[in-house]
Amino acid sequence: MSKYIKAILLVLLVTLADQALKIWIKTDFRIGQSMPMFGNWFQLYFIENPGMAFGMEFGGVPGKILLTLFRVLAIIGIGWFIHKMITEKAPTGAVISVALIFTGALGNIIDSVFYGMIFSKSTHLAVAEFMPAAGGYAPLLQGKVVDMLYFPLIKGNF
Repeated sequence: MSKYIKAILLVLLVTLADQALKIWIKTDFRIGQSMPMFGNWFQLYFIENPGMAFGMEFGGVPGKILLTLFRVLAIIGIGWFIHKMITEKAPTGAVISVALIFTGALGNIIDSVFYGMIFSKSTHLAVAEFMPAAGGYAPLLQGKVVDMLYFPLIKGNF
């Protein structure tokens, strides 16, 4: 099987697993709710990110749309880079690493583009509803990114 097929399969499988986990978290967890995994090694901890890294935002609605369009351009660039890596026979581990970065960016785009339209609002008191009759919490391109993996870096967790 070619490296192209392997990279595409990796992206598809990880994206499907990521979206399934995000949908489960979004429809079963309240904002701030957590679940320890493997003892206290890490937690599923539901938060939503309205903008960039660390929840930073800029420019209101136009800024959110520009951020989403930037993400689309970024994954196009990352996709081109993966193609270049494969044609130049880069090590498989390097291709896998960049493909996983691509997958993370793709997941964020899916959340930003569609989640506002297909889910009701998540709160600290109630879980979101999938495909609510009243419509979603935000229009196209203005959804929040679901973040859920928390690795506490406290002595004794390792």
